[in-house]
Amino acid sequence: MRITDIELAAVDLQLDRPLRTAIHEISTVSCLLLTVRTDEGVSGEGYGFCFGIDRLRSIAQLAASLKPKLIGRDPFQVEALWSDLFRHLNFCGQAGLALHAMTPIDVACWDIIGKVANQPLYRLFGAHRDRVPVYASGGLWLSSGLDELRQEARAFVGQGFKAMKLRLGSPRWQDDIARIEAVRDAIGPDIALMVDANQGLTPAHALRLGRALEAFELVWFEEPVPTWNDEGSAALAAALDTPIASGETEYTRYGLKRQIQARAADILMPDLQRMGGYTEFRKAIGLMAAHDVPFSPHIFTEHSLHLVASSAGAIHAEHMPWFGPLFREAMAVETDGTILVPDRPGVGFTFDWDRLDPMRAAL
Repeated sequence: MRITDIELAAVDLQLDRPLRTAIHEISTVSCLLLTVRTDEGVSGEGYGFCFGIDRLRSIAQLAASLKPKLIGRDPFQVEALWSDLFRHLNFCGQAGLALHAMTPIDVACWDIIGKVANQPLYRLFGAHRDRVPVYASGGLWLSSGLDELRQEARAFVGQGFKAMKLRLGSPRWQDDIARIEAVRDAIGPDIALMVDANQGLTPAHALRLGRALEAFELVWFEEPVPTWNDEGSAALAAALDTPIASGETEYTRYGLKRQIQARAADILMPDLQRMGGYTEFRKAIGLMAAHDVPFSPHIFTEHSLHLVASSAGAIHAEHMPWFGPLFREAMAVETDGTILVPDRPGVGFTFDWDRLDPMRAAL
């Protein structure tokens, strides 16, 4: 089997309303859709995203520039392809846009492997479970007021979620405590609750807030400080009983290795796009397992299900509904707060071109 073509398309997904975190204002999610074609008629699909179509075009141009390195290659040779692309992009930097361009290629090749084997990827990776615990992440934004938070939290419980994440990052830490109290009051004591400051706090602010958070027995306190501040994050991890989670903006296993060595987080949150796809993410899983560090992947829910289902060290998948419109198939949250991993071959989700064609953006 040989790769014959790489096809690229872009869509701009409009959110129902603008969202805000401690450092982001989001109204659209721009997605790069990539298809790998082969001489045997089997194709694979992968995607990446960013905020803003102009930025996405930069990723698309870099991905398109890799075509000569891929045409004629065997898509089963994911290790060789990944290593070659990583080395080829050295001058551009082995993080940032380079990894964003590599990821949909790697995912698409794995999709082909699964389709040829007629197996879902989590079984090829080595299945650990077929149901994945998920937490609701598509709400409880910093832009929501207290009444909205209560309504959204109750709605998540009604949808079957047994865990959910609340964004923090108010100028006054007392206001963040009021937000947690509102959500906890709405969902009761038995629903797991995580909080996320999106790297928006100083270490001093995070410590004061973190001490006040202890009473709520949270699953984790996510990204209280910028990801590069290993010393500050490690100090918080040492000072607080609430586990510190971080790592979603780190690139490849080497970024996670640095965080592990610094003891900067109790829980790591690798992002499929910033890892560079399944090939590198699976190496990161081995690294985290070697240090007994649990993990929960950052978004890309449809594709991350396979990583959680094939690892004993994974504790949750993040349920983010943004990308649902990309696919023909939907994810269903069961009454126990899990998603049954699809038994369809490959990644198990296919682009819904009938719906997407009217949403296409120029590259």
